[in-house]
Amino acid sequence: MKKYLIKLKYIVLGTFVSLTACVSDDLANVGDLEDITGPTPFYNLTDVTSSEFDCNDVELWAKYDFNFQGGSNLAVNGTSYQWSVSPSENVALINKDLPILEKSIEAELAAIVALEKEIAKRKFKLPCETNQAKKDVLEAQIVDFEAQLANAQDALSDETIQNVADLESQIANLPAATLQDRELIFSFPGPGEYTVGLTVTDNLGKSDYTEKLVTVNQAIPTIPIPEIGEPGFEDNSLFDGTGDGRDSWRSPSSSRWGSVFQINTDSNGRGEGSDLPEGVQAAKFPSDGTRTGYQEIEVTPGATYVLTYFTAFEETSFGDVTVSIVSTNADSLEDAKLEANIIASRTDTNVGRVDNVFKKHAITFEAGENEAVIILITNSGVESRVDAFDITVKQ
Repeated sequence: MKKYLIKLKYIVLGTFVSLTACVSDDLANVGDLEDITGPTPFYNLTDVTSSEFDCNDVELWAKYDFNFQGGSNLAVNGTSYQWSVSPSENVALINKDLPILEKSIEAELAAIVALEKEIAKRKFKLPCETNQAKKDVLEAQIVDFEAQLANAQDALSDETIQNVADLESQIANLPAATLQDRELIFSFPGPGEYTVGLTVTDNLGKSDYTEKLVTVNQAIPTIPIPEIGEPGFEDNSLFDGTGDGRDSWRSPSSSRWGSVFQINTDSNGRGEGSDLPEGVQAAKFPSDGTRTGYQEIEVTPGATYVLTYFTAFEETSFGDVTVSIVSTNADSLEDAKLEANIIASRTDTNVGRVDNVFKKHAITFEAGENEAVIILITNSGVESRVDAFDITVKQ
């Protein structure tokens, strides 16, 4: 019986070898199937346009740069890339690594770059400033920052100088960007519509094409952030280093708008144990509601803003604080209550609040056709405190 089993094993093995010998890649429809999967191209783009305007919103320069990054469904298959752009006149190509190396230089020179930005901010404001006292302060600050800048440049270490030199050498040796780069920056000559296409080819010669219509918008001035005087009610926080924390909040007439609020100083200072959101002072409104805060700020017509601030209350009885954005058409506290003059308003109460614990609030408002608005603060019921105003442009 064992002998017959051995013979059967060899018969099966011989049959398998015979069958496999009949399979040949040279025979039609036999063997590996043809790879018919071709590349599916796609690309992402990021608008990195930059520009500069003077304080009169006159364009000084604009760079209409877009970062393009190509890809396909083939992770590794010998793919190559070919970009096209139409119209192509005066479109420049930039190596993707250039901005990275430039940022690395800025990081090495962080202290110097920070001082240069402070100088630039003041030089930007100076030509359009009409208040001579503010102009004098800006000029003095520029002189001071320029002296600090010279000292910072003299204090650069040999290591930093060498690091910057190495980065500048890398920039000088960067290969020119080409339309065959997978990632590159297109620098467009100006606003308009451009058709940007990408062809991806694999190592078998298969290729496919995709394109998008890229709209390059005209550069526009950045909407300036309004300046709130003494936003945290701190002493000596005016532009010239003076002020009692509330000088910016005095109304044109106490008889029409009420007397300015009082100042509360945290006995714990700003260290451990302070309950103030910032600084050591806050605006204090007595419970009788006779005190107000009034400040006009400049806004840009058509812009939308977010105003934030903090409130705190005593809990002896019901009380509230109202912060309103009021049209400059209002000429009194009574006018400010008219619906036609209220641009936005928010009232917060002490219901559910913890005694003298600050809570943050926000008001979103549209400037509309206004070039200036009034921030108005009123209260009633209990002694209340307000602190740390801030304003941003809503994008």
